[in-house]
Amino acid sequence: MKGASAVVDELVGPIVAALALDFWGCELVRQGKYSLIRIYIDKESGIDISDCERVSRQVSAVFDVEEPIAGEYTLEVSSPGLERPLFRLSQFQQYVGDEIQLRVKRPQDGRKNFKGDLVRVGDNGIFLSIDGKEFEFQHSDIDKANLIY
Repeated sequence: MKGASAVVDELVGPIVAALALDFWGCELVRQGKYSLIRIYIDKESGIDISDCERVSRQVSAVFDVEEPIAGEYTLEVSSPGLERPLFRLSQFQQYVGDEIQLRVKRPQDGRKNFKGDLVRVGDNGIFLSIDGKEFEFQHSDIDKANLIY
């Protein structure tokens, strides 16, 4: 069975693409019986408020029918911004050489939070240079990652 986040991704991606926008990713934040669904969209020329409104209207209509989230939720649509979150390995590849921060699901070297330069992207993960030492992180072990501006 797919998790709610994966279902949301599958529903939102085609909607955003149909509006000639890039689906950057989404975050699902649960707080008790309430949820926040944050959708990130982008396009080469940059997005504006009307792009966010169009996506919000379309996604809301689909969510009203499909009900991918149990209970009440708030829907946010925005640009990924300067300190954009990174969801897919292809996104990491675009930022090799840049500084990123990430949180892993299980401690590595006794910690869960890391900040370093993205050295390269492999088939299943990424490599960061932190204080002159290279660390490997499997994509499946990354809880959250974003650029540092």
